[in-house]
Amino acid sequence: MGILTETPKKTLDLDRLALTPGGGTRLDLAVDPGSVELGREIYSAAEGPQIARLDVSRTAAGHAFRLRFGIDLAGPCVSCLDPAKQRIEVDAREVHQPSSGDEELVSPYVDGAELRLAAWARDALVLAMPARFLCQPDCAGLCPVCGESLNDADPEDHRHETGPDPRWAKLRELELE
Repeated sequence: MGILTETPKKTLDLDRLALTPGGGTRLDLAVDPGSVELGREIYSAAEGPQIARLDVSRTAAGHAFRLRFGIDLAGPCVSCLDPAKQRIEVDAREVHQPSSGDEELVSPYVDGAELRLAAWARDALVLAMPARFLCQPDCAGLCPVCGESLNDADPEDHRHETGPDPRWAKLRELELE
């Protein structure tokens, strides 16, 4: 088991691990995936840097990696725009076998002998996020007429008069015989 680092790691020098083919190590590291901007909204870690478990295995032609961490992410609900907070569990894997000649086996997070840990953690977090970041599983969203939050409104009291669509007004002026 590797040593826990207190300051967030942006990169990891793979040569310093001194792994031989078939060897591996497990490290517990502080990572900071930073803020995520999706749909012009910012989602960020509620607690700052997170402790991540990184498994590094040396293969005959490169490395295999597994990154795991949990993070409490805060940002606006996509349905009602109220503040929301969700626990996101990240479990990501990467393979870097540059001599294989296969593009699929070359990790974009490895530069030479350096693993770009912060960039990988951020991208893995984005991929682990739910498709709809909600304040509560049954968020009712906003009223399409007045914009009031339907989570707080009583359905019996929240009504709007329904009249004809004003876009069809000219058609109502037609005289049909």
